[in-house]
Amino acid sequence: GVLVLGTPGVGKTTLGKELASRAGMTYINVGDMAKEGELYEGFDDEYDCPILDEDRVIDELEDKMSEGGVIVDYHGCDFFPERWFHIVFVLRTENSFLYDRLENRGYKGKKLQDNIQCEIFQTLYEEAMLSYREEIVHQLPSNTPEDLERNLDQIMQWIEQWMKDNN
Repeated sequence: GVLVLGTPGVGKTTLGKELASRAGMTYINVGDMAKEGELYEGFDDEYDCPILDEDRVIDELEDKMSEGGVIVDYHGCDFFPERWFHIVFVLRTENSFLYDRLENRGYKGKKLQDNIQCEIFQTLYEEAMLSYREEIVHQLPSNTPEDLERNLDQIMQWIEQWMKDNN
C-alpha cells in the first residue's frame, strides 16, 4: 500500500483520488471512513472534533490492506501496522498557502493555529520517520497545481517500478 500523509489542507485527497484513478488502485480516506462507520471513541471539545478509535480503524482496513493496491490518506500514521505500506509520501505546504486553505475550510482559533504549528515543526514528517523505515518516507512540496502534477508523475513512476520489481 501507499500512504499519503500530511496536515489537513496540504492536498492529500486531491492527490490520492487522482493517483488511484491513474494507477487503478483503491483510494481510502481514513477520515471519511471513520465518519461513515462512526469509528470514534469520544469527542474532543478543545479541537471540536471526534476522537478516532484507532483499533476499529485497523480492523476495518485490515482486509483491504491485505489485498494490496490501496492508497491511504490520513493526517496521522503511528498507529498503522508498518507492514501495510511500501512507501510513505508526506505532503508539505508553505504556511501562507496552508493558512488560506484552512481558513477557507472554516478552521479558526486553536484548530487553525495548531495545524499551522504542526506543519512548521514538521510533526508528521517526524512521526513518519519514526514509524517507518527512513528510506521509504519521502517529502513532497504541495503548494501549486504544478507541484500536484509533478508529484503525480513521480509517484506513478515509483508505482510502475514497484510493480515491475515485485511481479
